[in-house]
Amino acid sequence: MTNSARAGSGESERSGPDVCVIGLGYVGLPTAAVLATRGAHVAGYDVKPEVVATINAGEVHIVEPELDALVRAAVTAGRLRAHDAPQPASTFLICVPTPLGPANTPDLRYVEQATRALLGVLKPGNLVVVESTIPPGTTRDVVAPILREGGFHPGEDIFVAHAPERVLPGAVLREVVENARVVGGLTELCTQRAADFYESFVRGEVHRTRAELAELVKLSENAFRDVNIAFANELANVCERLGLDPWAVIRLANHHPRVQILRPGPGVGGHCIAVDPWFIVASAPEQTPLMQAARNVNDGRPARVIARVRALAERFRAPRVACLGLSYKPDIDDLRESPALEVVRRLHEAGDCELLVVEPHLERSPIEGLELQPAERALRAADIIVILVAHRAFRRLPSDLFIGPSVIDTVGLLNARIRVGAGGS
Repeated sequence: MTNSARAGSGESERSGPDVCVIGLGYVGLPTAAVLATRGAHVAGYDVKPEVVATINAGEVHIVEPELDALVRAAVTAGRLRAHDAPQPASTFLICVPTPLGPANTPDLRYVEQATRALLGVLKPGNLVVVESTIPPGTTRDVVAPILREGGFHPGEDIFVAHAPERVLPGAVLREVVENARVVGGLTELCTQRAADFYESFVRGEVHRTRAELAELVKLSENAFRDVNIAFANELANVCERLGLDPWAVIRLANHHPRVQILRPGPGVGGHCIAVDPWFIVASAPEQTPLMQAARNVNDGRPARVIARVRALAERFRAPRVACLGLSYKPDIDDLRESPALEVVRRLHEAGDCELLVVEPHLERSPIEGLELQPAERALRAADIIVILVAHRAFRRLPSDLFIGPSVIDTVGLLNARIRVGAGGS
């Protein structure tokens, strides 16, 4: 990281942190650790005292490959420290959640709170970048007015931009550095200042644009994926109706050189794909019937899985159902918008079967009244097995454990095991 990028305001040296990261979650903490190991002095701010204490002990509160070692090294070297309040710095990165509110409308309260929290530490010449995913117009119409309330004028005495994170859980540390970035400022000078910052540590190309376009780009990427997943899920619905194997249909269809159907599942989870399309819909509801239809298809999948479980459960007097996986995607502990968690929670609330829940990436169950079970014990006791997440650990389970019980494989785990065993890819 260059001196000019570290200083942000043009200073070659400074006594305080170079960067202050607001929000030390799945994006903020890896970003802070990467910056620290590349020469910056980084202050992190999080509203949760337990998160601050964990990080300052050189430990992590989320599962991300190699993040624990990176944080430990950065803390030990004195280049990363977490705080319970924002610290003065040259550059501020806002990495807070942007969940859905009532009626699938964007809830921007955390972005607003984070921006207001900066007012006491901002100085002329500082750079403020919103990395949180936000609807088009948020940087200009929500963030900028709050800064003006504090006496700061974007593009004049401070620099404000949006640079959406574009990382994949499980590969965040690599993608923070290697992925291309889209940087959109409120003025050309704001864009340039933000681009200079990212070019100091990002290997991917940094694309310069205006704030509103950068905001929509990130949303478009995830809405595109949501629509394509909806096609796969709708095709799986058709196959269930016709008694056909969706994995065989998709595998054979994908032999066409211009076809690449995605994999269906129990729904769509995560903070991005399940949420971002609604941000576009909120901005232009009359122009987004396809995105809304895709969301409805994907949101409807958990109910279809539950219906299949209940249909099988009718065969048993006291059915025991082993549910494999709770996270929203394989090999992580992230439960945000997880369709697997929704399936298990709704089955538990119904109370008409005994649930044996397996999730190797969690130490305890997030559902009150349910304890996590070892995989082999759960499978040997089960009348019905529901595979909800394709964790690598599940692929290594002995095949004979899946023989006997009725199996609902929502993610094609067993199909992939058969193809691999037969020499396929």
